[in-house]
Parts: sequence; C-alpha cells; structure tokens
Amino acid sequence: MVEPLTLTASVIANLAFQKILESGAGELGKKFTTEAIAAMDSLRKKLWERLQGKSEKLDQALTQAEQGDKKALEIIAKNLDVEMDNDETFATEIKTLAQQIQAGKIQDNSNMTLNSTGDNNRNIQAKAEQGGKQYIAEKMYFGVQETD
Repeated sequence: MVEPLTLTASVIANLAFQKILESGAGELGKKFTTEAIAAMDSLRKKLWERLQGKSEKLDQALTQAEQGDKKALEIIAKNLDVEMDNDETFATEIKTLAQQIQAGKIQDNSNMTLNSTGDNNRNIQAKAEQGGKQYIAEKMYFGVQETD
C-alpha cells in the first residue's frame, strides 16, 4: 500500500511551480493528467495572491520561481508555512488543490528488470516513486521451498 504524501508547505510550493520547473510541457504531460496540470495553475495563482506584497524578498522569490529557480521555492515554502498556520481555511483550500494534483499523478507501471545468472551474479534495476521503497534480496524463491 502506498503511503499518502504529507502536504507540507514545501511540497505544496513544489506542486504549484511544478509546471514551470519541468523542462517541457511534454514531460509534465507524461507525469500528470490534464486536470492535475490545470490544478497546478490554480494552486500557483492562489499562492501568488496570498503571498505577493508580503515582503520584497518574497516578491523576488515568487518572480524567480516563475522563471524556474528551484532555490526560490525555499523562501516561498517558509512564508507559505506561516500563512497556513495563521489561516486554516486557506491551508485547507490549498491542501485540497495539492491533493487533486497528487491524485492526478500518472503512475509508471512499467516492469522492473531482474537479470540473475550464475551463483553470485546480480543485476537488478528497480524504480521507486517519491517516498517508495526498493528491496533487494540475496535469495528469492518462487513457488519452491527454501533448500539452503
């Protein structure tokens, strides 16, 4: 079972600016549904409306994030965290949008590759989504009893 992503201010800020931070719209379209991409725009707009004008440094960070600067998200996240603490209604509103974006994330269900030959040779290629776990075992038994 996949654990739900904790919606911190940092995660929300990253989701809001994900569309800009991705290298191309085509890549984003491979990771998120059309609805999720539209929700990113709504979330980013809400953050702009809420945070713009709070300080010169924050305004500069918002502008830099719009230009693809990932470091600016740290400043945005810190200020967003304060706003979320001060206004539960706002926090609920943006968390709902963030959940919609997360729900629209397209899962990569392609196969993992396991190449195992000989006694001690292993070649395992595995993928794990954000927050996922990978397990690599010395021995694996499929439909037989362990004999070692």
